[in-house]
Amino acid sequence: MVHRNRLDSAGLAAGVDALFASGRAAAVTLTFPALQRHEYALAQRPCAFPYRPGLLSIRETPLLLDARGRLHDTPQLIVCGGHGCAHPRRFGLACHLGVLTGLPTIGAAKKRLIGHDGPPPDRRGAWVPLGDDDETVGAVLRTRAGVRPVYVAVGHRVSLETAVRCTMACVTRQRLPETTRWAHHLASHPPGPAAG
Repeated sequence: MVHRNRLDSAGLAAGVDALFASGRAAAVTLTFPALQRHEYALAQRPCAFPYRPGLLSIRETPLLLDARGRLHDTPQLIVCGGHGCAHPRRFGLACHLGVLTGLPTIGAAKKRLIGHDGPPPDRRGAWVPLGDDDETVGAVLRTRAGVRPVYVAVGHRVSLETAVRCTMACVTRQRLPETTRWAHHLASHPPGPAAG
């Protein structure tokens, strides 16, 4: 796992999401920084690994890799709705995906899994470090004023500052990055054929 920048530029940013109940995952690419939907792919298979707290990536990664592998064009960045190194083992979903695909990855989670933080200032783009055991493991990022923050962490091949910058570049009017919002929507409401 590499925590230094290996991301020169991103013409396509991907989002991924999986649903346990249906065993379905979606991967979507958006043009970056315009955030226009470029392509999507779906995958479905039964989840073979039972739910275990802190081991979500073992359950989701095979399905997410299936969906990602069905994309025609390779993204330069993956933003996932999970944790990266802000994880008890310092190796969450974004780390797994990054190492297995070799692509730069970022975790942008709705909830904190570990660590301590203070609230970031109530303005768009403000952030404070997320610490755990005297180590900075992520950032608590205010993507919009007046809403709960997002927990951003390095997955693979990006620095924390780049992860925060790219996450903010993927946010428009909603709290969460458009990459993961689109992936969740497509996994929840598949539009038909598994490519588009």
